[in-house]
Amino acid sequence: MNKSENNVAASYAIIGFGKIGKALAKAFARKGIEVSVATTRDPDSFTSEAAAIGPGINPTTLAEAVKADVIFLAVRFESHPAVAKALPDWHGKIIVDVTNAYGVPPEKMGELPSARFVAQAFTGGKLVKGFNHLGAAILEQDPAVHGGKRVVFLASDDEAAVAEIGTLAEKLGFAPVKLGGLSEGGLLVQAHGNTWGQLIFQDLVKFD
Repeated sequence: MNKSENNVAASYAIIGFGKIGKALAKAFARKGIEVSVATTRDPDSFTSEAAAIGPGINPTTLAEAVKADVIFLAVRFESHPAVAKALPDWHGKIIVDVTNAYGVPPEKMGELPSARFVAQAFTGGKLVKGFNHLGAAILEQDPAVHGGKRVVFLASDDEAAVAEIGTLAEKLGFAPVKLGGLSEGGLLVQAHGNTWGQLIFQDLVKFD
C-alpha cells in the first residue's frame, strides 16, 4: 500500500535544474506543492534561483533528493545512470522520466524504447514516462488555457504508478492522457535515434 492510499502526502523531488527542471519547479510552486530540487552541484550554488521560483522549492543534495517518493528525472539522457547509482535499490519509488534520447543511436540502448532502457537502471523502481513532450518555454506556463487544461502524456508498465502520477498532474493543473505501456503508447513520446515520436512538441489543450 502506498502513501496516497494511507492519505499520507507523498514527497516529491526534481533531479536536474536546467530549463526543464525549473519549468517543473514552477508548476509545483504555482500550486503551493513542496518539492526538493537537486543537481550534482552543491545546492548553495542554485539556492537563489530556487528561491526566485517560490518558497516551497527546496534546494538539496542528490543524496537527499532520492529519498523522495516520486522523483522527476529532468537531467540529460546521458546522465541518468549517474542518478540511478545514488541508490542501490529504488523499490517503492516512482521515477518520472522526463529525459529525451534524441540523437542516441538505438543500438546503444539495445534497440529498446528509451524509457525501458532508463527503467533498467533504476532497479526496483516504477517508471513513468511523462512531462517530456513539451519544450520548457511551454511547460513552464500556467496549464490553464482558455478554459481548458494543457495535456501531459503519461506512459508506464505499472498501472498504479501511472495513476498516481496522473493524480499529481491534475493537482498541478494539467490534463493527463495515458498512452499505455512504455513499448506501445510510450513510443509516441520517445525519440528514436534522430526521429521524434509523433506526439513530441504537440501542445494540446483538453476541455471538459
